[in-house]
Amino acid sequence: MLLVLLCWFVGVTVLLYVLYSWFIPAVVQFNGSLALLWHDVVVERVLDTLTRSTRPQRLLKAVRKHAARGDPQSVISAIDHFCRHSEWAMNIGDEKGSILDSVVSELNPEKVLELGTYCGYSTVRIARLLPPGARLITLEFNAGYAAIARQVIAWAGLEDRVQLVEGASEDWIPRMKEHFGIETFDFVFLDHWKDRYLPDTKLMEDCGLLRKGTVLLADNVICPGVPDYLQYVRNSLSYKSCYFKSHLEYTKAEDGLEKSVFLG
Repeated sequence: MLLVLLCWFVGVTVLLYVLYSWFIPAVVQFNGSLALLWHDVVVERVLDTLTRSTRPQRLLKAVRKHAARGDPQSVISAIDHFCRHSEWAMNIGDEKGSILDSVVSELNPEKVLELGTYCGYSTVRIARLLPPGARLITLEFNAGYAAIARQVIAWAGLEDRVQLVEGASEDWIPRMKEHFGIETFDFVFLDHWKDRYLPDTKLMEDCGLLRKGTVLLADNVICPGVPDYLQYVRNSLSYKSCYFKSHLEYTKAEDGLEKSVFLG
């Protein structure tokens, strides 16, 4: 009887391991909603409980272990490896990240605003490509994320190019001119709360922070999706927009970036 119970326990354990490590991740990678539910809810909560740490803390540990201090590219590679082989995280990711790189390199902006820092992955991608003397202001609402992002940015050696500000975007956008002396931005990267894309874009317009030629690049416009924002920038006479088809970070589910040039 004991042998039967032991065999049953081993069989169930193996089955759960296969489901958790291989089968479910393989299935959900083609469906964005299921991928977000699995990775961003189920797996994160399980690992937080088992390790008594947070996903951003585990990501930072991987950076410190595998990335060379002062080398932004190695920081990016370490995070990508962590997210593909250890634990998914909601960075823009390597595939969409290359699109971000191309937009930043082509624009060569001097004044940049990032809405949504998370752990600093996209901040590092942007900051490493900026010309000397450029300013990148990145806003993060979550204090825990901001604390990790500061350490990731410092490990990449880019803290002199980045100003990380904690707080809500709707509170800080109206204070940009007064607090930071910013008249207008050359480039804005939107990757924060999806229901804030449209109101924050309109708020930047009202505050005069967009000039003719300012480029807005919005992530996750398909998954989770921002239909109200897309309808606005694609139909407004104030913008010229185009869509870059890609995939949700570290999956095969469709997602993309929307690039919108402000026409004034």
